[in-house]
Amino acid sequence: MIKIPPNLKKGDLIGITCPSSKMELAAAEYAAGVIESWGFRVHLGITVGTSFHNFSAPDELRLEELQDMMDHPDIKAIIFGRGGYGMICILDRIDFSRFRKHPKWLCGYSDITALHAHLQQRQKIASIHAMMCSGITMATHENIYVNSLREALLGKRSRYACQPHAMNRGGKAKGALVGGNLSLLANVSGSRSQINTRGKILVLEDIGEYRYNVDRMMYNLKRAGWLDHLAGLVVGSFTEEKETETPFGQTEYEIIRNLVQEYDYPVAYGFPVGHQEQNYALKLGIPHELKVSGKGVSLEEVK
Repeated sequence: MIKIPPNLKKGDLIGITCPSSKMELAAAEYAAGVIESWGFRVHLGITVGTSFHNFSAPDELRLEELQDMMDHPDIKAIIFGRGGYGMICILDRIDFSRFRKHPKWLCGYSDITALHAHLQQRQKIASIHAMMCSGITMATHENIYVNSLREALLGKRSRYACQPHAMNRGGKAKGALVGGNLSLLANVSGSRSQINTRGKILVLEDIGEYRYNVDRMMYNLKRAGWLDHLAGLVVGSFTEEKETETPFGQTEYEIIRNLVQEYDYPVAYGFPVGHQEQNYALKLGIPHELKVSGKGVSLEEVK
């Protein structure tokens, strides 16, 4: 049974930390100001605005700060600064013993997908796949996608919709929402963090990958059984795609379509999630209903 962290209320304290790549302090401070305007208090961690090569800080410091924020009784949620790379380096050293007793919302995407997968598979705790501080900017802070994070933290039931896509496969499905960044899902495939996707709705998105590598990672998921018994599949954005000198010959969506064509579950392409401004907050681990038809797509949290 999945554990759902308590909803936040005005005045609650939110921690901001960077467990992966580095982030500029000014950008984090701006995002913190937006979060404070929502009625929350914010604690900026010491890994915000620092750097150690590409990381925000050495492994030991990133781990220590994340552990402290997860265990601190006054911090009611954590919004990560940015993704990049680094979560997988510290994941197996996190002590979840206190967190299991007093779970809180952990919010992020991209590299944070590894933590989301581990939370759902090993700890049975829900989390939020959502915009991080790096995505809360002067240009975005009032849009519906950033606001969806605020609403998720406050406990509003999510109900999202998008336009139909020519490649969609129609149908209805109910199941817990899982997934996130394809590269990170392929990274945890075969490890103890690999998600049992049977009866689940899987979300996929990515950025900056060669198309042949998207094909290779999708074959990884298929061979490992990720795609066999899904309730449904939600495909978000694949931005900043790359080609080798000889083009691969298929787009990311065509690659995915070809690898799931033998199954009969509904598939929705072009859903507003991923490395782009259109990135809804999704409560992972929690049951949702997916509806795909010629009129469009809806994804709704269900009790």
